[in-house]
Amino acid sequence: MVDIGISEKDRKKIAEGLSRFLADTYTLYLKTHYFHWNVTGPQFRTLHLMFEEQYNELWTAVDQIAERIRSLDFPAPGTYKEFSKLTSIEETDGVPHAQDMIKALVSGHEAVVRTARSVFPAAEKASDEATADLLTQRLQIHEKTAWMLRSLLEKP
Repeated sequence: MVDIGISEKDRKKIAEGLSRFLADTYTLYLKTHYFHWNVTGPQFRTLHLMFEEQYNELWTAVDQIAERIRSLDFPAPGTYKEFSKLTSIEETDGVPHAQDMIKALVSGHEAVVRTARSVFPAAEKASDEATADLLTQRLQIHEKTAWMLRSLLEKP
């Protein structure tokens, strides 16, 4: 029995939200890594390196989110099948042009932000500061990354 000051019902609701957040984060990780491997064009080096930084950061985040779910005493999803059911991020078909990769990643980071925000009410209701802190940190990273990616889309 877990006795951390959060009821099982509240822990379950938070874990369900974090599972969607984990699925979005993992899906965005895969997409970013895929784009890293396949980007071409005049911005190749810049984007290749930027995508590498981003997927490495996302990889670390996936572990943090999964461990938070486990801290709440629920299993963390970890299969493509589970993630595909839980994610709000669309898969990419084919290999898009570099500018379309950037647009897809902006959309992905914004989707992760929306999912993170949707978990806050349950965390706040249960006074789950640890989850709220994790979400706040992730929001800052995803919003900043989306801004940086959007900046690459501006026409001179």
